[in-house]
Amino acid sequence: MDICRKYRYSCFIRRLRKRVYLCLFILACFGYLAYHDFFQYPRIVNLGKAQINILNSTSFPLLLNALQNQYCIHPSLDPYHPSVVNFFHPVKKQKCQTEADWVSVSNGSAQIMSGATFKRGQIICRLVPILRGQTDDIIKYGKETKLSQNEKVSVPSDFLKTSCKSKTGHRYMNIHSTIAIKKSIFDRLNNLKTKLQSDTKLNVLMLGFDSVSRNTWLRMLPSAHSYFKNDLQGIVLEGYNIVGDGTPQALLPILTGKTEEELPEARRGHQGATTVDSHPWIWKNFSRLGYVTQWGEDMAFIGTFNMRMMGFDKQPVDHYMRPFYLVTEKLHKFYKPYCLGSQPRHRIMFNYLKDFVNVYREHPKFSFLFHSEYSHDNSNTLQWMDQDLINLMKYMYENGHLNSTVLILMSDHGARFHDIRQTLQGKYEERMPYFAFRFPEWFAKKYHVEYENLKKNSKKLVTPFDIHATFEHILSIAQSNLKSESYITNTTGALTLPRGISILKDIPQNRSCYDAGIAPHWCACLPWKHNDINDIIVQKAAEKVVSLINSMTNAFRHKCRTLSIIRIVRAMTFTPSRDVVKFVGSSDKDGRYAKFDNSLKIPNNILQVTFHTSPGDAIYEATVVHDKTSGNFFVDNREISRTNTYGTSADCIESIAPHLRQYCYCTNI
Repeated sequence: MDICRKYRYSCFIRRLRKRVYLCLFILACFGYLAYHDFFQYPRIVNLGKAQINILNSTSFPLLLNALQNQYCIHPSLDPYHPSVVNFFHPVKKQKCQTEADWVSVSNGSAQIMSGATFKRGQIICRLVPILRGQTDDIIKYGKETKLSQNEKVSVPSDFLKTSCKSKTGHRYMNIHSTIAIKKSIFDRLNNLKTKLQSDTKLNVLMLGFDSVSRNTWLRMLPSAHSYFKNDLQGIVLEGYNIVGDGTPQALLPILTGKTEEELPEARRGHQGATTVDSHPWIWKNFSRLGYVTQWGEDMAFIGTFNMRMMGFDKQPVDHYMRPFYLVTEKLHKFYKPYCLGSQPRHRIMFNYLKDFVNVYREHPKFSFLFHSEYSHDNSNTLQWMDQDLINLMKYMYENGHLNSTVLILMSDHGARFHDIRQTLQGKYEERMPYFAFRFPEWFAKKYHVEYENLKKNSKKLVTPFDIHATFEHILSIAQSNLKSESYITNTTGALTLPRGISILKDIPQNRSCYDAGIAPHWCACLPWKHNDINDIIVQKAAEKVVSLINSMTNAFRHKCRTLSIIRIVRAMTFTPSRDVVKFVGSSDKDGRYAKFDNSLKIPNNILQVTFHTSPGDAIYEATVVHDKTSGNFFVDNREISRTNTYGTSADCIESIAPHLRQYCYCTNI
């Protein structure tokens, strides 16, 4: 008798268990492959039949682009370098409550959603305005308004406490935001219209995220970055460098043109401290020229100008988001993580910006919204915003809002408290946050010189002081008051550079961190020196490059000759700044004084060598990493440039391996 007939239940369990194990194994394989595809650094470059290991895991995580003839050279850090890649991982899809909000509030009006009445029956709601009190930390409530179904009412304030009850006894409560239509604001804007002497009314919309280095933006918001750069033709400032520790030290120079020490004392508990109202905020300048203004940041409990500083006495801008967050942050525990009702919280901020541009479509605008909670402590949840950020930019573009707008995507600094900061690359990333500009398409034609300067400056040293100077430049355009400023010459005949230079002007190539107002331990520029071309280290570095070139063409040796070095013509060494390496944080709570230690050593140097090869007299310039501990050299084929033309010398592989033309000298020549 078949044993499974006798013990049917036991056999069934065994078969089921095997199938479950098989399914789990398959799922694990798919999970590993998905993780590998999403985050693993490509160690091997596929070159047809030849595969070359281009970067050992011990290599130095600083790679340089081809050297430009300028004083400050920033490191070009690989976002997926082995030393940092394991700090980042995919996250589960964000999920808020499935039932849609009962009330829709947008563009200054509120109404009950038809879907809610269909599901819950007749609904009556009460709207209570949430208003700013006498100070930044006081909330008050306005007069209640009744809202019935099939009714659309104008809202009395930007923020509303909404309470609803259906005929079936179900209840709904939420906090909503929009842009309330205020007659007093429109009257002021219309009265100031005459001050804008130019038709060039450039709006400024700046959207920021806390603690996001340029590399982390590429890791966590790759699609949004691609859309901004490729579809909208935005320009990323690759040499943007912070000037201090923390968000206030990043935002104060942008918004006031000054450091915290240069501004009136505003720190809580310090003698003579006052609120920050008297600071020369850039939005005051925009407001005086007829702009409507907006400023908001989440995580109000650690507000940039409120936690250590005394905040604002008077509301600083026309539309101020702090009251909304003071109320909603107390309600977070009642909703799913990072949600408010059925909406992800970041989307609420995005919608506040959309309402702002819609309500004031015909008026010039200055907006700065800053989001922190997804990236302040851990950057991985930034992935939730990637598609929504694309959707926001598409909405702005397709509805014509970018036709007269400077769109800025930015961060204050890189990770300060994340584990990645303990690595050498993490220290540099902290100093190099994401900062990018997108000007209207017509701007490049009407202001050709300024736009060309912007493109050139994207590779140069740029600071928060320069962003402030750029805002002032935009204001001068609005006033038709463009000036061709020349830099001051001191008594020795040398140029004296202003601390802040508009990125629409030509930033000098000889600009140093000292010129730009950056302390040594915040300067991410790599110090460099010329090397003796006969030095054994230089010669070994050049030989390593030629060895890699020959290995790349090895699969085509019957067509390409083996190259050898004729002569080395130039060599330079780039070394990480010791001040950057030793810096571990601030020794005071205000971020004004630096703390150093010697625990992290500099294990590698970066060399750039230029040499000629034979046959063919090709000239190559390459970056080589020298591991001082092991004595090994590492070369990335992406960091090898041929600086002279190869003409017809590589025609033999043009059709079969065109990517190798710069490395091949054909055997049939």
